[in-house]
Amino acid sequence: MSHESKLEELRALREQARLGGGEDRIEAQHKRGRLTARERLDLLLDKGSFRETGGFVTHRTHDFGLEKRKYLSDSVVTGWGTVDGRLTYVFSQDFTVFGGSLGEVHAEKIVKIMEMAMKNGAPVIGINDSGGARIQEGVVSLGGYADIFLRNTMASGVIPQISAIMGPSAGGAVYSPALTDFIFMVRKSSYMFVTGPDVVRSVTHEDVDLEELGGADVHAGISGVAHYTAENEADLLYMIRLLLSYLPQNNMEDPPFVPSTDDRLRTDAALDSIVPDDPTKPYDIRDVIHRVVDDGAFLEIHERYAPNIVVGFARLGGHSVGFVANQPAVLAGVLDINASIKAARFVRFCDAFNVPLITLVDVPGFLPGTEQEHGGIIRAGAKLLYAYCEATVPKVTVITRKAYGGAYCVMNSKHIRSDLNLAWPTAEIAVMGPEAAVSIIFRKELAEAVDPDTRKAELVKDYRAKFAHPYVSASRGYIDDVIEPRFTRPRLINALEMLANKRDVNPAKKHGNIPL
Repeated sequence: MSHESKLEELRALREQARLGGGEDRIEAQHKRGRLTARERLDLLLDKGSFRETGGFVTHRTHDFGLEKRKYLSDSVVTGWGTVDGRLTYVFSQDFTVFGGSLGEVHAEKIVKIMEMAMKNGAPVIGINDSGGARIQEGVVSLGGYADIFLRNTMASGVIPQISAIMGPSAGGAVYSPALTDFIFMVRKSSYMFVTGPDVVRSVTHEDVDLEELGGADVHAGISGVAHYTAENEADLLYMIRLLLSYLPQNNMEDPPFVPSTDDRLRTDAALDSIVPDDPTKPYDIRDVIHRVVDDGAFLEIHERYAPNIVVGFARLGGHSVGFVANQPAVLAGVLDINASIKAARFVRFCDAFNVPLITLVDVPGFLPGTEQEHGGIIRAGAKLLYAYCEATVPKVTVITRKAYGGAYCVMNSKHIRSDLNLAWPTAEIAVMGPEAAVSIIFRKELAEAVDPDTRKAELVKDYRAKFAHPYVSASRGYIDDVIEPRFTRPRLINALEMLANKRDVNPAKKHGNIPL
């Protein structure tokens, strides 16, 4: 063969690989409202940056007639490219080839790309669109899944791992995304479940469809499996790019600094009155976050799950930070099982990847009730406590209003290695709220009072005057400073820069035993 013939052969093979399962299957994918594996990578990565590896790989199976059905690249496209100029490793399952099913070589390709990512210290993004294990390959496909799970676990806390669910993800396939840091889903188009509707129907007699069992809305709002939902695939891929802009490439680097034109010394008088005079009246803590951060930009994570706590990424003076904030607009901002777990996972992620933590506190306590106690609120609350105690990144707390009881301790108090604890004048730091405290302290006096309601109101007023403020805590050094709310932004930026070279270590150990 001439050189030109060999080049033509190469080009033909590349074109064959690009077509995956063929034009008909590509058209079928488009009719479902879904992009192909390669189209998704084109949207995710910087234009022209994708470099494929394993484009000539084919499966090695000879059973069930598979030897007559071979496709270049098999059922997953792997390689690397850049996102905003930063190296990113990717794999994208190709539903047009065997329904994106995972077999031996499919798994080998993913394992190879994950190992490259770990060695070179760059994020991995997995685009999942698969019917599950390739049944024709039997236990080999199961072994392939387990090989991937091991790499997910080894990469955890070393490089960011992001999963995009852009079709089905069923059975054992769900556990690779579950081991990653963030899961993104498309509404009405992506599904995750361990057992499908047919199996559920036969075992439990529940009649559910794909959407009810494992759709994006279910996992974003009920199970908490999904961190973000998008209306379409293009929006989802854009949001992944945005998320990466807040993250370092690996655990040995700091997050990228992005200069902002937003004045670092900007004050906001509206913050002085954002907390209502009535201590029982709600307000939206996100209004505080938007007024404080650079350009008002806040990327909320897990927005629809456990909304009584808010977590997400923003910038302060160009520095990437993670916010954890009680949400008084939902359940008065109490900590419950789901909120504790949501915040604990976020805190641990930020600590693993050197993202400073800003905690805004307005918490009346833990949610009471048999459902919470029997569900393990003790263990769940301990997870959040453990996460904050363990974290060594810069940690700054601002108490905006209530900080009661054990929840005060848990929400990054000075006692668990918070670096700087600020309070607004509206802060109330106490063992419990005035009403409950008076009912306990003055139980006997109230029982004997001629007019117990009037007497209780007087005692509550007196208790509030003595304890419902930040100055008792400040006098003991538990609060470093009481600030005017309008100065919150410049004080936080100053704190981050003061803590820029912070070093803290935990005792030498294999690992701790977080109360899972």
